[in-house]
Amino acid sequence: QVRLAESGGGSAQGGGSLSLSCAASGAVFSPYVMGWYRRSPGKERTLVATISTEGATDYADFVKGRFTISNENDTTFLQMNSLEPEDTGVYYCYHKWTWGLPNWGRGIPVTVSS
Repeated sequence: QVRLAESGGGSAQGGGSLSLSCAASGAVFSPYVMGWYRRSPGKERTLVATISTEGATDYADFVKGRFTISNENDTTFLQMNSLEPEDTGVYYCYHKWTWGLPNWGRGIPVTVSS
């Protein structure tokens, strides 16, 4: 079983920055993909960014050029710059081993004020 410990997030004004981190522990095997999804108010959970153990990244169009994902020692980081009120939501850490089921964090709130 993989355990995901999320940290960071919080509140920021528009144009500001926040960061998220998610540490995976337990039965962590490579290769895997880790990343972040978010659920904004009134919307379904959607992909924000992911990164594989090989370093391949995938970003949602609405965060390209503003967010950067990285991974080191089974911990994934999301640096969020130029935040917009539309970035408000609950961010969920995601982990999936290639031959396993996905794992989800509990979610961490991010609030961006205009």
